[in-house]
Amino acid sequence: MKLKRFLLRYYPPGIILEYEQGGILKTKSIDLLDLKPETDVDAVVDEIARKEPLITSSKLEQVRKLITRLQDKLLQTEDHQFYLFKVLRAHILPLTNVAFNKSGSNFITGSYDRTCKVWETSSGQELFTLEGHKNVVYAIAYNNPYGDKIATGSFDKTCKLWSSETGKCFFTFRGHTAEVVSVAFNPQSTYLATASMDKTAKIWDIETGAERCALLGHSEEIITVTFNTTGTQLITGSFDHTISIWDVHSGKRIHTLIGHRAEISSAQFNWDCSLIASGSMDKTVKIWDPANGQCIGTLSGHEDEVLDVAFDFSGQYLLSASADGTARVYNATTHQLISKLEGHESEISKICFNPQGTRVLTASSDKSARIWDPETGQCRQILEGHTEEIFSCAFNYEGNTIITGSKDNTCRVWR
Repeated sequence: MKLKRFLLRYYPPGIILEYEQGGILKTKSIDLLDLKPETDVDAVVDEIARKEPLITSSKLEQVRKLITRLQDKLLQTEDHQFYLFKVLRAHILPLTNVAFNKSGSNFITGSYDRTCKVWETSSGQELFTLEGHKNVVYAIAYNNPYGDKIATGSFDKTCKLWSSETGKCFFTFRGHTAEVVSVAFNPQSTYLATASMDKTAKIWDIETGAERCALLGHSEEIITVTFNTTGTQLITGSFDHTISIWDVHSGKRIHTLIGHRAEISSAQFNWDCSLIASGSMDKTVKIWDPANGQCIGTLSGHEDEVLDVAFDFSGQYLLSASADGTARVYNATTHQLISKLEGHESEISKICFNPQGTRVLTASSDKSARIWDPETGQCRQILEGHTEEIFSCAFNYEGNTIITGSKDNTCRVWR
């Protein structure tokens, strides 16, 4: 094994090692999820040197410099005030979803007008319109971190794979017998997963366009599908009140997570794949151990349906958003409530952390998006101007640009 080079990953903090083994270029990551600005760098370097054979004594100084750069990034202050940069009259009918590519240079919008559009963030220019679906384009995704492909899932029961660079359609994936409502790429960008109202999920090979396997076992509609960070497992959340964990390679179900008393709205892995969080119409959030499928915590307190859940990049904090108009921040390990985010006048349908984990973004049907301090629960900024409900919002990778998508047919870029 020969170390070729280091790559820095800011969010979550880590160092990627690119090395050669038997003539093949490979990568492995050293995750530094607990790194803080005040962490003792020497202790971290010693620990890495002890555990990682690729890091020889001649490389230690370089590793020390990389860790210092990661700490400097963590120190960057977060009092960024966002202003409205662009209003994009994106579609002739309401939007369904928005998503950034990895760098945030481009983003995509899906719509009831049956198209997906690709936009340049800095100019607000429309780059492509991805046309071909015969019904609502509901689910959209980039194959991040690469960002050269886009998947669109539609109410026409198909999913399409596109080039984000030319707008060309590579494949149309046919096989579902009802609406496709969720799509996800594996981190290696070799497979695409689709979830459908036909009660099945499918995994497709994006090189050949062939169906790899169908994930059968849910008794009601599947509304969410997500890969873990390593791409070995997949979770599906269903209206049958359960979440299933699947082995990607074999397509076999590993565990069924049973405990919610109503439909699942959202389900996510944390970064190191040690936890799964799920939100449900039963007004609770549950935390699960993926290794054994056991529920290890139930977070109660919302007075109405939980519509979204999200971890921060380190996997140490967990967010919940509810139809009761409030959001909550929890410690994902101790399950302690850290803060309540109160101020929206109507339901919150979407919630996420910025990459640094220092701000929370919420989108609400009260026509506003809000930025919050997760530690104190204080609202730091209200993003106003949409004339209808906002159902989608996202930060770019640097955390300095936001997009919001609304039923008013526009998308707004804030920076």
